[in-house]
Amino acid sequence: MDFHHGMGDKLVYACRLLRKAYRSGASLVVTADMATLRQLDRQLWVFDEQEFLPHVCTSAGQAWPPRWKDTPVWLTDAPEQAPEGRQVLINLGRTLPAGIERYERFFDVVSTEPDDRQLGRQRWRQYESMGWTVKAHLAQE
Repeated sequence: MDFHHGMGDKLVYACRLLRKAYRSGASLVVTADMATLRQLDRQLWVFDEQEFLPHVCTSAGQAWPPRWKDTPVWLTDAPEQAPEGRQVLINLGRTLPAGIERYERFFDVVSTEPDDRQLGRQRWRQYESMGWTVKAHLAQE
């Protein structure tokens, strides 16, 4: 699991991380609270005028059309409910996401904001207690 920390703007960093993963052919799920995901949804439309990242934004328990299944980037507060076959989970949230064991790769993204950093430290300890090998990556903005 990759622990990305130290960025000033978590959503801009997430957009770049998503673009890189999408270009590599990965299918992704991004999780956080719905307010954060809605902000990310808006950011994905404007962060690069030359590129579009196909994505959907859905919440826990929401029915979604079957055609969404093949959309490469899912933004959801319920990652365990995303369609099977997603390789990468990115956590922008403040808690340990549900269903992380079903993903091949997992990223936790933590900003420089004091509360976010403290909660990130708590999650780090939880990941280690679950037997995950945590690799730290200091953001280069």
